[in-house]
Amino acid sequence: MTTKSQAVLNWIDERFPLTSSIKGHLTEYYAPKNFNFWYFFGSLALMVLVIQILTGIFLVMHYKPDASLNAAGVPVAFASVEYIMREVPGGWLIRYLHSTGASAFFIVVYLHMFRGLLYGSYRKPRELIWIFGTLIFLVLMAEAFMGYLLPWGQMSFWGAQVIVNLFSAIPVIGPDLSLVIRGDFVVSDATLNRFFSFHVIAVPLVLIGLVAAHIIALHEVGSNNPDGVEIKKKKDANGIPLDGIPFHPYYTVKDIVGVVAFLFFFSAVVFFAPEGGGYFLEFNNFIPADPLKTPPHIAPVWYFTPFYSILRAVTYPLFGLDAKFWGVVAMGASVVIIAFLPWLDRSPVKSIRYKGPIFKIAVAIFVVCFFILGYLGVLPPTPGRTLVSQICSVLYFAFFLLMPWYSKLDKCKAEPERVNFK
Repeated sequence: MTTKSQAVLNWIDERFPLTSSIKGHLTEYYAPKNFNFWYFFGSLALMVLVIQILTGIFLVMHYKPDASLNAAGVPVAFASVEYIMREVPGGWLIRYLHSTGASAFFIVVYLHMFRGLLYGSYRKPRELIWIFGTLIFLVLMAEAFMGYLLPWGQMSFWGAQVIVNLFSAIPVIGPDLSLVIRGDFVVSDATLNRFFSFHVIAVPLVLIGLVAAHIIALHEVGSNNPDGVEIKKKKDANGIPLDGIPFHPYYTVKDIVGVVAFLFFFSAVVFFAPEGGGYFLEFNNFIPADPLKTPPHIAPVWYFTPFYSILRAVTYPLFGLDAKFWGVVAMGASVVIIAFLPWLDRSPVKSIRYKGPIFKIAVAIFVVCFFILGYLGVLPPTPGRTLVSQICSVLYFAFFLLMPWYSKLDKCKAEPERVNFK
């Protein structure tokens, strides 16, 4: 560096920890040498978050959260989305980047969580990282749900009507709680404005804060790896982990490769199939919201459907409370139970590489059930489909609730002392 640039850097460092932050989180943050394909999805999730924020800013410049009808008899909110798509230069691209980005966000987050499940990234000393991650997932679901109402199409309107009505099943406070959420007795202009303010301001602030806490906690204890070996236990004379390499430049370059590959697929969807066959953008959502005309089948977006199937699988009342209430409890529990994985897994090893056949079979059944529940959630219920969703829901919860026993009984291999590349 030149003398002047060094002087400027010194001036900044005296007032802000710039150099120490770069060293602590990049150049002197040592990550395991054996990261594989599964470790792309954390950085991809961060990149998609940036895409969503930037595209959201440009959409807000032209979007109007107003449910009243314009001179053509079309809701202003719906018309503003059409205006963005047809009149704003590049507006169609910004809107499709945002709508496709929502699905991409959940895809990479689900894969990121699955990687944590495979390699035991929730185990000691990373319990807090896992809890932050679960909170990010919950907040992300809230953000997506509130944003889904904003286009004010048929599926947006009726989907919000159905989901908000679920809160009324909570004893005593349910009806008042659903009224507070809606701001009215039905989904209306008040609901649209509330969801808009939360989607644009409140929830993103919480999400960004949780992401920052997630990364800080990760860099405090260090990254996990496919072998589940703690690299900080083996260090050289200078205190550098023997099985670690600086995150920058090695993994920043590797992550750029992953970003480029991801953008190829992401761009292909944005330019050639932005509706995703009706899964990313439902065809009913291209019709203005009509409170007097109910769609023949109301279903949430694909990333909510596994949990929606669990809700619909509960069909029997219990303890004097109706099935609707227990369905809501089951749906909430199916998400919250993920946070308890650090204390449910009693296996002596972290990584699935060294766990026995019982855990591997359990994970395989869990994944199959999750996909089946997701598929059934987009279909109208029938007695046969309800039975299948009930079986899959039981297996879903059994994976977590029986884990303290089968993870102990499993015959595991010994973890290696050092990471390996075999």
